[in-house]
Amino acid sequence: MSEATDLVVIEKSNAMAVFTSKEQLDPLLEKIETEARSLVPDLTTKKGRDAIASMAHKVARSKTYIDNAGKDLVAELKALPKQIDESRRIVRERLDALKDEVRRPLTEWEAEQERIKAEKEMNAWHAEALEMNAEFDRQLAARREADHEMALLMNDKFDRDREEQRRLAEQARRDREEQIKREAAEQAKREAEEKHRAELEAAARREAEARAETQRAEREALEAQERTARLAQEAREQAEREKQEAIAAEQRKAQEEASRIKREAEQKEAARLEEEKRVADEEARRAADKEHRRTVNRRVIADLIAQGIPEEFAQKSMLAIAGGKVQDALIKY
Repeated sequence: MSEATDLVVIEKSNAMAVFTSKEQLDPLLEKIETEARSLVPDLTTKKGRDAIASMAHKVARSKTYIDNAGKDLVAELKALPKQIDESRRIVRERLDALKDEVRRPLTEWEAEQERIKAEKEMNAWHAEALEMNAEFDRQLAARREADHEMALLMNDKFDRDREEQRRLAEQARRDREEQIKREAAEQAKREAEEKHRAELEAAARREAEARAETQRAEREALEAQERTARLAQEAREQAEREKQEAIAAEQRKAQEEASRIKREAEQKEAARLEEEKRVADEEARRAADKEHRRTVNRRVIADLIAQGIPEEFAQKSMLAIAGGKVQDALIKY
């Protein structure tokens, strides 16, 4: 914020209230107006003229200071959406990391439970396959024993048949074991595929939710930015209107002040001319009176001389009478 002036100080914490409330702004302007108008203009001395110029300069500095304070406030409002977005990004990243950190033991436990379950199922399938093989071996052993007893009673053909049967039985056992293994592998594969598909679906849902959250956050940020821009524009328009009104008011006041000063100067000049005329008229009157007295005094001297009084005595007599030194004698001017 700009440096404070001699006429006004705006605290940064109170700047928003000053520029958005006439109840705050009007007293500020009225204080400046009151202090500026308290100056009694005196154009007759250099000190008085300097005082007028200094007060006008203070008013101009106050105007620049208030306007710059408004500009600083608008700049802060423009930077506010970026600060909010940055804070939201920090909140998302840190809380997502915290969520993963807090859930990690449960996630690891769930994965371990899935592994144990799959291992148990695989062990169950293996035990079942072993049991089936054992049963097949028991049945085969029983048939072998029966075949052996019959072989003792039968000829080579029966021996060959028995051997063929044993071979077929052995092949059937191997085929059965391979089939069990294939079925177990296919079952494990299906379950792994189902688990993978479930994980993919869960990841897709999380991604969709994250995308929806991002879109919502972007909409909110855009709305906040538009709202802030609208408020800033309204504030600028209001400030511009008030600025133009203040300029017009200042111009009217300046014009009125200039007219008042001009009237006072004209009145002082008229008074000065009147005084000069009075002094000149007084001096002219005194000069005329002096000349009139001189003329009268010369006539008195001439009249005394005409009566046979010497000129020197005539002059002294006139001066004595004019000076009031001769009782009951008076020169009428």
